Parts: sequence; structure tokens; C-alpha cells
Amino acid sequence: MFWRDSLADAFRNLWAHRLRTALTMFGIGWGIFAIILMNAAGEGLRVGQQKQNENFGRDIMIVFAGNTSMQTGSMRAGRRVHWMDSDWRVVSQEAFACRYVIPEMGRNLTVHSRFNSGTLLVTASHPPFAQVRSISVAAGRFYNWDDEAAARRVAFIGSDAEKQLFGGRPSLGEQISIQNVPYTIVGTMLPRGQNSSYDGRDVSKIYLPFSAMMRDFPEKPPADPHWIDRLLVVPRSIEDHEACKAQTRRTLARLHGFNPADKEAAGIWDTVENAIAFRQVTDGMKYFLGGVAVVTLLLGGIGVMNVMLVAVRERTREIGVRKAIGATSRAILWQFFIETVVVVLLSGLCGLGVAVALCAGVNAFIPPGFFAGLLVDWHTGLFAFAMLGLVAMLSALYPASRAARVDPIEALRFEAGG
Repeated sequence: MFWRDSLADAFRNLWAHRLRTALTMFGIGWGIFAIILMNAAGEGLRVGQQKQNENFGRDIMIVFAGNTSMQTGSMRAGRRVHWMDSDWRVVSQEAFACRYVIPEMGRNLTVHSRFNSGTLLVTASHPPFAQVRSISVAAGRFYNWDDEAAARRVAFIGSDAEKQLFGGRPSLGEQISIQNVPYTIVGTMLPRGQNSSYDGRDVSKIYLPFSAMMRDFPEKPPADPHWIDRLLVVPRSIEDHEACKAQTRRTLARLHGFNPADKEAAGIWDTVENAIAFRQVTDGMKYFLGGVAVVTLLLGGIGVMNVMLVAVRERTREIGVRKAIGATSRAILWQFFIETVVVVLLSGLCGLGVAVALCAGVNAFIPPGFFAGLLVDWHTGLFAFAMLGLVAMLSALYPASRAARVDPIEALRFEAGG
């Protein structure tokens, strides 16, 4: 009964001063809105980048050959380094912190189908390439170790390359001619977004077994036919990432006669390191913007406190009359405490509702890509409600306790005197 009457009185008093109540609520609502929105933006950026990294290949390092920048023994700096088709096997044996070490090479070659032709990037590697680079199969299969062992002329085709060569027709089982060499399509790629690459979009390529590529399309003189373009390396775990990178560089340095500390000779695109750095940036941005929003919320709480103190002063005679007819200090305290909490909670819920609705509306128009949208998670909601509860308590205690301490005789005399 007490709580129902107190809530009814609270809403009646707030409605009587609705303009002041609305202006007071704006500060709290804006604070909650900002907390939700800023954290949702940071989370959307993080998730979008994570998805793009997964499309490119999870925890992958691409090792490129370059030019030496340090003298090693009698060998001067500036020497060109080339990876060989046998390097992957030695690195796999010696770099025990690495789960995968696979070679890759690519050529721009002329490709014909029964319907169309074009110059496409034809790339080759080992069967784990599909897992390392997160390649998804739409139909058929990726080439396997039997294809690699027999150097079979089979091909896996990207979705855009398929459209170019077949114009929307089914390509599975069809034969294509690559530089007048016949290959049979055994699988097609599922379309996907991609915002980073080292040699072009995956959906625009054709993929062959490494052994078939080395036999049919080796490097032409004066290049060595055993040269390859790069090595793809994946650590056994995130914890093994640095060890895997160091072991790979050390083994390649021994094989090709350069200093292991020479990063120019063996350049590494480290997506693990990039992902960690990006995560630190987005987390820092979230914490900073969240901090700004918290300060805004606290300032809104101070505004509520000041307004309630004014309300206590305006209602001094009412407090005196209620005490004179038997109301306890505790009842007065609870009355003003409830009014303040109602203001804070209502404004917070309004801010939360507007923020969630805005996030949903924005997400409906954002295409998949680098930014995944405004993502509200339950951690953000819990944090916002925890801050809301804290602000409600802090804003309510002082005005309520001050109202409870009003002396009824002084209150009546104060109002009577104007």
C-alpha cells in the first residue's frame, strides 16, 4: 500500500511539473543513449574487422621474398632472394610452432570456356589452402591430396571468374582451357566479401593443385622454374604466433644465406599482429567514448539532484504539514527518494529504447563489410543499467535526506513568511 501510494504521489508530482521533469530527464536519457551507441559502434567495428579477417584467413602469415638489407659473410646487401618449391617442406620440419606451411604461386593466364574467355589470375597451392584462407565451397569440392599427388588437371573456380567464363551457367564438371591446357572444374567458390588481399580478390581467381601448376605453368627463363611467390604460414595457436614467425624466418635465412634479423629479405604480412593491434585500437576507442558517455550520465545525475533540491525547497510547507499531521522522517525520505529514482529510471529507459531502435534502424541499411553495424550486446546493457542504478542512488540520497531533516515548525514558518 505504501509503495503504491508513494509511486502514485511521485508520478502526480512529476506530472505537475512536466516541463521541468522532461528537461531533467533529457540529461540522463542522453547519457544512456551515448553509452549504448558508442559501445555498439565500437563492437560493430571490431566484429566487422574480425569477419573480414576470417574471410581472408584466420591467424595467417604471408611470407614474401625480398632484397637483403644486411651483409651476411661475403654476400653484400641488396641481393634478391627467391623462395624455392622445396622450402615449405624444410620449414614444416624445423618450425615446430607452425601448424601449416604451404607454398603458393600465381600467374595471369588466358582461360577459355565454351562460352567466353579472359585473362584471369590462376593460383596454386596445397589442399590445406582452402582451410588456411577460409575458402568456402558452393558446389563440388576443393582439390585434394590425391589430385596433388597425381598432378591432376582439375580446377576450383571463384564465383566471379565463373560468371565471367560461364555467364551464370553451371560450371561444375565443365572443361576449361588454360593456355591451351585442358582442366576440369571440380568445385566452385561461395561468393564472399573481402577488403584485403595480397594478389587480388579470391572470387576472381582459378585454383589448381600445386604440382599441376609447377608442371604446366612454371616460371620462364631467365627465372628458375622452381621459384614460387610466397609461403602461407599458420601457427599452432595464438600463443605460438611469435615462435612460429621466428622459426620460419630463421629456417629461410639458413636456406637462402641471409641474416635472420633481416626483415627486408623475408617480409611477413602478419594478420595475427594486425588483428591484435586493431583490437587494441577499437577497445581504446570504446573505453574513451564510453568514458565520455559516463561523464555525461553523471552530469545528468547532478542535474537531477539539483532539480530535486529545488523541489524540496518549493515543497517545504508541504513537508511541514505532512510532518505536523504525523508523517515520519522515513516516509518523507522515501517519498523524495522514489520521485528521484522514477525520474532517473524513466529517462534511462527512454534513452535505452531510442538507442536500441536507432541501432536496429541503422543496421537495416548497412551492407556487410568492414563495419558490421551498431551491435548492442548484453555486456553493454548490463553496464548501462549498472551506471543508471548508481546515478539513481547518488541523485536521490541527498535531496531525500535533506527533505527528511526538515523541521516542521521551521518549514511552516518559512512558507508563511514567504
